[in-house]
Amino acid sequence: MMDENTQTKSMVTGHTIIERRILVIRGQKVMIDSDLAELYGVNTKALNQQIKRNLDRFPSDFMFQLTKIERDEVVTNCDHLTGLKYSYNLPYVFTEHGVAMLSSVLKSKKAVQMNILIIRAFIKIREILASNKELAGKIEELEREQTLQNRHINKIYSIIEKLLEEPQKSKESIGFRR
Repeated sequence: MMDENTQTKSMVTGHTIIERRILVIRGQKVMIDSDLAELYGVNTKALNQQIKRNLDRFPSDFMFQLTKIERDEVVTNCDHLTGLKYSYNLPYVFTEHGVAMLSSVLKSKKAVQMNILIIRAFIKIREILASNKELAGKIEELEREQTLQNRHINKIYSIIEKLLEEPQKSKESIGFRR
């Protein structure tokens, strides 16, 4: 039996692991089938079989299959997914709603507990993004100002370069002739 402190530490660690596995693909926050299978304690093939048996519960806004290009990009950016590089099958990814629907397909106690943690992680990320909209706006404003400053600096450099160019010697001599 875990004491309350150990259980809290375990939940925080679980959230951190889950949050690292939430990716943004096609503009949506998603989790890859192999990561979900690992968290649920089942193999990916078994997870996907359950999903195929209940395909009507997973419309395209809940789950979609990656293209080869998307898979290669995910493998490049996520070290823990290098095993997908040589996989014959393209992975499926699940949005927050797809993960919620998984709870109706996977009924083990561990799957239910993991589902709760995963949904909470999605919610936490959404809250963080919402609270940082103001910060994102300020960053965009600074980037715009920086771009304007860069243009001014480039103009100054081009003027300095023109001034530093050696003046062309005139063919006419200056002074008096005898």
